[in-house]
Amino acid sequence: MRRAIVFLLPLLALLALTLIRSPVPREDEALRIQTKPLAMPAERVLAAYLGPFRFEGGWQLRSDAARFYGYSSMIPEPDGRILAFNDAGDYLAFSPPGATYSKPHIAEIAFVERTGAKISRDVESVAHDPATGRYWLGLEGRNQIVRLNAHLAEEARVSPVAMAAWGDNTGPEAMTRLLDGRFVVIREIPLSPWGSRLHEAVLFDGDPIKHPDGHKFLFDGPDNFSAVDMALLPDGRALILMRRLIWPLPMRFAGRIVIADTAQIRPGKVWHSAPLASLASVLPVDNFEAIGAVPGKDGKVTVWLMSDDNDMRILQRTLLWKLSVDPKRLPWPAR
Repeated sequence: MRRAIVFLLPLLALLALTLIRSPVPREDEALRIQTKPLAMPAERVLAAYLGPFRFEGGWQLRSDAARFYGYSSMIPEPDGRILAFNDAGDYLAFSPPGATYSKPHIAEIAFVERTGAKISRDVESVAHDPATGRYWLGLEGRNQIVRLNAHLAEEARVSPVAMAAWGDNTGPEAMTRLLDGRFVVIREIPLSPWGSRLHEAVLFDGDPIKHPDGHKFLFDGPDNFSAVDMALLPDGRALILMRRLIWPLPMRFAGRIVIADTAQIRPGKVWHSAPLASLASVLPVDNFEAIGAVPGKDGKVTVWLMSDDNDMRILQRTLLWKLSVDPKRLPWPAR
């Protein structure tokens, strides 16, 4: 998240944000998460901004646990739980409102390199293979992809050459595994901080650990928005979550959800997207950085959004939104 601030804020604002971070609370013996429903505007207002999506619920999540913060990517599990990853190398497994309850759990990811340095643990994106249970994490700072087994322990990692120049804080923020086993990774920031729509991106022919030589292409998103996460629909189209910091203090964010057809990705070409929803400040939004999609038996898809509070509980919130959408209502860009 802070890489966007680097482009948009003067150094003094960054220092101010650092100084007013919330104090780290004592870790509880048993993790407890409080869910507070969000006050939402009228349905006509929601419809005007959310387009084809239907708003199903929204909550602020709170916990006194010291490690409950900074969620930048998620995988909705088949049992109804959500597995969320933060930028400190931790994961959170919890049952969202409406799901069958299971005890929430926070733990460290079992990285081979046991260090507390943020550059070694900054998870910003995740992909999952339900067949094997494996997870792939995009590490910002090092611009690496780490593969975990089903028990969230590291198996291998790679530093793809195609991602080597993505910067210390502007790296692999959005990633997904395609239906055919290929992987797509999008760099967070656009090519230019001033009005650019194009982002560097890489297509891997399979598991990046085995196929590290990716094919470069460009992703076309909304003007001057960062690409922060991606979720695959059952038909192969991808929902890409975009985010922009619009005001530093107090912090205000805007978001977008766009759609792109992964079948249209071509090495060296531009992958086009189409806008779907505007996450504007008239809605209860924050720094939304995580998106997940769950297909339902009725053909509709549940879409989850989660925000990253950057460990600044005074200024930011951990929000969870539940949306639903009928894929038949969604466009096919570039067809």
